[in-house]
Amino acid sequence: MSFLSPAAPKLVPWKVLLVDDEPDIHDVTKLTLARFRLDGRALAFLHAYSAAEAKEILARETDIALVFLDVVMEKEDSGLEVARWMRKEHGNQFTRIVLRTGQPGQAPEERVIVDYDINDYKEKTELDRTKLFTTTFAALRAYRDIMKVEDARLAAVTYREGLERVIAASAHIFQQRNLKDFASGLLQQVVALLHLEQSMLLRLSGASLITGETEYEILAQIGELGNDVICPELIAKLDEARHNRISRLHGDTYVGFFPNSSGKASLLVLKGVDEISDIDAQLLEVFCSGVAIAFDNILLSQEITDTQAELILRLGDVVESRSNEAGNHVRRMSQVCFLLAQASGLPDDETTVLMHAAPMHDIGKIATPDSVLLKPGKLTPSEWEIMKQHPAVGLSILEGSSRPILKAAAVIAYQHHEKFDGSGYPQGLKGYDIHRYARIVAVADVFDALSHKRCYKDAWPIEQITAHLRDVSGHHLDPQYVELLIANMDKVLDINRRWPD
Repeated sequence: MSFLSPAAPKLVPWKVLLVDDEPDIHDVTKLTLARFRLDGRALAFLHAYSAAEAKEILARETDIALVFLDVVMEKEDSGLEVARWMRKEHGNQFTRIVLRTGQPGQAPEERVIVDYDINDYKEKTELDRTKLFTTTFAALRAYRDIMKVEDARLAAVTYREGLERVIAASAHIFQQRNLKDFASGLLQQVVALLHLEQSMLLRLSGASLITGETEYEILAQIGELGNDVICPELIAKLDEARHNRISRLHGDTYVGFFPNSSGKASLLVLKGVDEISDIDAQLLEVFCSGVAIAFDNILLSQEITDTQAELILRLGDVVESRSNEAGNHVRRMSQVCFLLAQASGLPDDETTVLMHAAPMHDIGKIATPDSVLLKPGKLTPSEWEIMKQHPAVGLSILEGSSRPILKAAAVIAYQHHEKFDGSGYPQGLKGYDIHRYARIVAVADVFDALSHKRCYKDAWPIEQITAHLRDVSGHHLDPQYVELLIANMDKVLDINRRWPD
């Protein structure tokens, strides 16, 4: 991964604070050092005429390199008090201090020089142009070297803390089990890692064989990024990252490229980024290696789940076609179950499992004899007993698997003919003893049977279906899911339109 280097920063001057109660001293010092340069940087002067002013400026300005400090001002030891306050109370150990006095004999004790980390002590009469220049040069060079050491220390601390955040973030994303959760978790960790507020993650969906245009899908988003998120300008940046396989900073928009061994990629978009520091870039590099592995694992897990879901759906089609049900019955049921589960507030992972497991509700009918299953008329009591065996057969086929979808399908197959009042079969379970998956499937199954034509009946009008659902609510069906279906009838009817008989 590569990053654009920021433009070369403008050289900022060294800040020098002049503390003296004589204005002439300020003027002479500025004039004498007007052409001073160290590492190509000039001097910027700040002025204080008392100890109180000096403290105020030092408290406000955090990057003062050097203080020329008059010892005697309003008091005989005003300058020494400022030095003591700087080191002991304010905690400023970096700014260099040069004491000056116009009164010979006022030299501080050696203990003061050591304790307050004083760089030099000069009588004002000593400070001709040459001595003032060399004193300033020595003090600023000392400040520069001290700050280099401090910057290195802070960088090491920052990088160590960053690596700790990377490890924590990587552990978090490795816990995710589906692509949406992975994307959301990844965004949250990147935002926390870089202290950002707006970001989104896009996955390359693939190229259309018809138009050849590349399409992108938003997997997760944090912050307000505007309505037209994937605008032509952003698409151009995404295409560049994908084709060149690089990450890049475009103005205030960072586009990160996350490749993986499966040949797919994710693209990270961070808005409002002024720059990516070297340390942040290194942390992203480390984080990306973990992301690529996690992304591959997620895609592999997703592929397994999708394969299971497709096999279950196709097997459900076989069972329904054998019993003369409409070809899209299991697809409609699956989508209605997904809708009801979402509306009831089930977690996303459970909602997805239910959607994939629902098509197996009648798998037990695969063992029901044709003479019973395909009989056009009313079943005899003995035939009805045979028909009632299909939930137990379905359980026997599916039980024992550790896969969440098949475990859910086993429960649904066994319990979807139980009734809320306890009059169902095969166990006579009542109310909330019936698994909620089975209660949802029962509502979706009844609705689909009533809203579509069968060999023994025509499709019912919606008003009649609604009335019937309310009649059996609390008896055959769970009232909660009946009301949710009725409240979302427009969406349910849209599912019927998308998957007609």
